Amino acid sequence: MTDAASQQPADAPDAEVIALAGKLFDAARAGDTETLKAYVDAGAPADLTNDRGDTLLMLAAYHGHAATVTALLDRGADPDRANDRGQTPLAGAVFKGAGDVLDALLAAGADPQAGTPSAVDTARMFGKEELIARFEGR
Repeated sequence: MTDAASQQPADAPDAEVIALAGKLFDAARAGDTETLKAYVDAGAPADLTNDRGDTLLMLAAYHGHAATVTALLDRGADPDRANDRGQTPLAGAVFKGAGDVLDALLAAGADPQAGTPSAVDTARMFGKEELIARFEGR
């Protein structure tokens, strides 16, 4: 069934919801911690995902925003939630070489073995021996 006014299925999100989600994903990419804290504190899901399964946390981690990562983790974001390709925020931090993001994720209990490739596998692929040793020493 469609809504005659919009010609969208009745259960499809409206344009305002889509615009707000886009704003939150942009804030995660940009490291706009205060905006994300305000929206999540007001009820936006800490594990909001985009059309590729990337969470706010994944985007913040991949773009190297440790303060944003910490704020989302403090608000219940899942440190091991993989996107549609099986990638986790921790593997993204390994790939990007974001040590402070890696520290925040590990402090929140992120599993270096989670995902495909896992953070351990990613560290091996890129010859990051110090990270492999750190992960194996947990």
